[in-house]
Amino acid sequence: MQAEQILTNAQVVTANEVFVGTVVLRDGLIAEVQPGISHVSQAQDLNGDYLLPGLVELHTDNLEKHMAPRPGVDWPSRSAVLTHDAQIVAAGITTVFDALSIGDVNPRGRRMLQLPAMMEAIAATTAAGQTRADHHLHLRCEVCHPDTLQIYRDFVEHPMVQLISVMDHSPGQRQFANEAKYLEYYMGKYQLSEEEMAVFAAEQKANSIEYSDRNRRSIVEDCHSRGLSVASHDDATLAHAQESAGFGMSIAEFPTTMEAAKASHDLGLCVLMGAPNIVRGGSHSGNIAASELAQKGVLDILSSDYYPASLLQAAFMLAEQDNDYDLPKAIATVSRNPARSAGLTDRGEICVGLRADLVQSRVHEGQPVIQQVWNKAKRVF
Repeated sequence: MQAEQILTNAQVVTANEVFVGTVVLRDGLIAEVQPGISHVSQAQDLNGDYLLPGLVELHTDNLEKHMAPRPGVDWPSRSAVLTHDAQIVAAGITTVFDALSIGDVNPRGRRMLQLPAMMEAIAATTAAGQTRADHHLHLRCEVCHPDTLQIYRDFVEHPMVQLISVMDHSPGQRQFANEAKYLEYYMGKYQLSEEEMAVFAAEQKANSIEYSDRNRRSIVEDCHSRGLSVASHDDATLAHAQESAGFGMSIAEFPTTMEAAKASHDLGLCVLMGAPNIVRGGSHSGNIAASELAQKGVLDILSSDYYPASLLQAAFMLAEQDNDYDLPKAIATVSRNPARSAGLTDRGEICVGLRADLVQSRVHEGQPVIQQVWNKAKRVF
């Protein structure tokens, strides 16, 4: 790492404004942020490109695709982590919460079998200095699964765990209030016959009645005792939002209705929606569009979810849509806001004293194209 780097002639995007300026990096931190162009010989000319804070991703299951690139294929876990990490950094993401599922509802799934290997591989590659992004763990707890609470207890003490979400994907409520959508989604995803699907759906309903409420309460209480950030998932009603706020959750992931999103926002939860929802123009599940939440000013965080490159593209698109999100406010949804909601106060904006996690990007015909990425002032892309 160089003791000092000077990045100049950039459109610097801070928390409040965009200006042509210069940013000085020293010992891994942002040392100076100034308007104007530096003419010192060692300054790196960014040619008028945008200089943005490194993106912060709270909820991505991208690693799972590299662990199982084809049905029946298990890829070596450390190789999968490094491939995932390279894709994350190439998308401008310098801090990533790898979302690992506890309590898989897939009757033919291998998520639970892969969980220990994924956690070990993330920890090992990070400890060896092989990863380029800053990795944390996000445990996604399927509260309707009979084994969720015990598995959560087995893994929550891992030192990289920093975020927990509680979810219930059983039919007839939340994401799948429309049971026909549930049947269509899971029959297609898991290749189940109608008879198999009927048995599967009935089992999920019964498990939800028996386990969901007590698992949700137990996990949330334990998280608070450990100082971990907690997120709700797929809240659909005012009652859901009030319950989540009552539990002291800090993030509302993917609310499915305007009612739930607005209530969550008003109750102090940061509303998180999928960046692919912005890029594609709507939800693939038929739920509320993220752009509609932005029009009401209740969209706080974007997550790439299943497509890392969507994060930066969605932020630039958000700033161009019919809403009150200018570029600094739109970029905050993929940097400062997710960082703060997860308890990370040392990153997420271009500000003196914070980590020098930065992204250089230029926009060509509306498409942001990443040129360079720095993690703690070290160039990683």
